Amino acid sequence: MFHNAARLFSRLHGEKYYRDCILSRVPRHSVCAELGVYKGDFSQLILKTVAPKKLHLVDPWKFELDPAYARSWYGGPVGQSQPSMDAIYESVLRRFRSAIQSGAVEPHRYTSAECCSRFPDNYFDWIYIDGNHQYQFVKQDLEIYLPKIKPRGLVAGDDYGHPGWWQDGVTKAVDEAIGGDRFEKLLIENHQFLLQKI
Repeated sequence: MFHNAARLFSRLHGEKYYRDCILSRVPRHSVCAELGVYKGDFSQLILKTVAPKKLHLVDPWKFELDPAYARSWYGGPVGQSQPSMDAIYESVLRRFRSAIQSGAVEPHRYTSAECCSRFPDNYFDWIYIDGNHQYQFVKQDLEIYLPKIKPRGLVAGDDYGHPGWWQDGVTKAVDEAIGGDRFEKLLIENHQFLLQKI
């Protein structure tokens, strides 16, 4: 229980601190995507720290009725309902209105799988995976976005080594990716992972 409370505090008050290890290693003025945006707190830090040429925000902002998501940010008592998720989406549009108008930010209200084909191959300098944490979805994101990342581009993400309601799906999928011949592990720190496309 203490771990969960501490993690929530970190998310609300120390977002930059525990993700600094990623933000300090990704290229500035890059083309990037955040898969799983929620309220856009990390998106704001990406804009402030990395000053990307283009940041794609990918999230369906969809309430999940399945009991498996009862403890997620987008299901059960936290997610509340589809109107609540719609309100969060609208708040993200307001939050990044000027960046959207300038073309620096582009929101995509789709799942990561639905959105992937909209991007050309060798397009992203880096992506950050923080969407559905269940194993099959993290594995899918790592696989389908690989061609979309430039040679030697980066893949980062959240909740490595943190079991959560997703039963450690992130760790399992990332370990499998590292064990293959497609990624090199650069960093595992603060429950963050950073891989480089081989």
